[in-house]
Amino acid sequence: MTVTLISRHRPTPRDAVVCVDVGSTFTKATVVDVTCGDLLATGSHPTTIRTDVLDGVDALLAELAAILPGTDLSAVRACSSAGGGLRLAVVGYERVVTAEAGHRVGLSAGARVVHVSAGPLDTAALAAASPDVVLLAGGTDGGNAEILLHNARELAVAALAAPIVVAGNVDARGEVYDLLTAAGKTALPTANVLPRIGVLDPAPARRTIREVFLRHVIGGKGLSVGPRFAAMVHGATPDLVLTGVELLADGAGGIPGTGDVVVIDIGGATTDVYSVVTPDPEEAALRREVVEVLWRSRTVEGDLGMRWSALGVVAAARAERLPVPDALDAAAARRTADPGYLPQSRTEQDHDDQLAALAATVALRRHARPERGEIRSGGKDLRQVQLVIGSGGVLRHADSARRDAVLHAGLTDHAGGWLLPERAAATVDAHYVLAAAGLLADDHPIAAARLLRAHLGDTLRTGR
Repeated sequence: MTVTLISRHRPTPRDAVVCVDVGSTFTKATVVDVTCGDLLATGSHPTTIRTDVLDGVDALLAELAAILPGTDLSAVRACSSAGGGLRLAVVGYERVVTAEAGHRVGLSAGARVVHVSAGPLDTAALAAASPDVVLLAGGTDGGNAEILLHNARELAVAALAAPIVVAGNVDARGEVYDLLTAAGKTALPTANVLPRIGVLDPAPARRTIREVFLRHVIGGKGLSVGPRFAAMVHGATPDLVLTGVELLADGAGGIPGTGDVVVIDIGGATTDVYSVVTPDPEEAALRREVVEVLWRSRTVEGDLGMRWSALGVVAAARAERLPVPDALDAAAARRTADPGYLPQSRTEQDHDDQLAALAATVALRRHARPERGEIRSGGKDLRQVQLVIGSGGVLRHADSARRDAVLHAGLTDHAGGWLLPERAAATVDAHYVLAAAGLLADDHPIAAARLLRAHLGDTLRTGR
């Protein structure tokens, strides 16, 4: 366990909020004075996934209380990706239309998309994916409803207990809801994710998926005994991080935003990329895509990680024709076999940095470049991105030279087939403030914006 005092400022009673991110490996916490956005302290503790996640949370709270004497730490807000996070299945009509739209919306909602189907549903394959939630899409508003209704009937009789978010053709929504609820399924209707061809509307489904996660999923993962943990969780970690990234880009209450921003989160099992981009209006008008680009989005690369997916990094890098040191095969195999492995020498530390650089480079390519194949997309133009933020333990625990080397690899990837940032400043979320800001954004947006500006946004002024 580690805790760090950041500021000697002490808030008045009940002005401190503890923001906790319960991950699969580590539980991280930040203490924020919500009257001014000051970061008071941070800490981390191994997630006590084998017993009760609150064991680790409570141990961390006790240590934070010890370095913040007299501060009321009873207000705790949490997000979680423990227990596999939010596992989402997407059921759509056509692969290149509603299934793809649902897939993009699911990622923006902080889900790990474990199954995508298009056309008539194969319920056996769906059940095998063990989703926590099903997103049922299909048809534009007023368009074809036949497949949507067929799939609703299949879900009604399927041996599947997962709640179903209904986000398809609005004209059939009532009938779909009646079919599912009559069969005893939990169905939550919301707006169509693709109301018209080329128009993607992610916000209503994202809100509904968050609600489902809180009401139906987090309490059923067996992470904690009793209702206390479920009561403190406000959403899935990636969903709240994207909220923090959006707030950083936009600003709030007179606190200026940074403009376009990209976040690269290199984890043990996945590498996630978040981006908030303002498209050029003329360019956006010219790009009449079947499924509109989500300019505020997240992608998840499940084969790119520092431990569980280390071998995937090596394979993906070679597939992308990136140079891979010969010694990295054995290093990746060692990490995959022992996800708790910690480097014991400078050489092993270098191997971690090399894996991180390759994971970041491949993840950025996949996030931003045009797709080739069945699903066509013009990709994302990131040339005007002002700020690139690295995240994940490999960067948080590295010195500035190692951090710069990892991020530099992706930001100088001119052979990757994507439009990379031209003049971006780079930094690392060393104090977990993106998740904390996402947790505070609804009730304390100005404090959250100040927190982000102080610890990430000022990089634009200093260049570091």
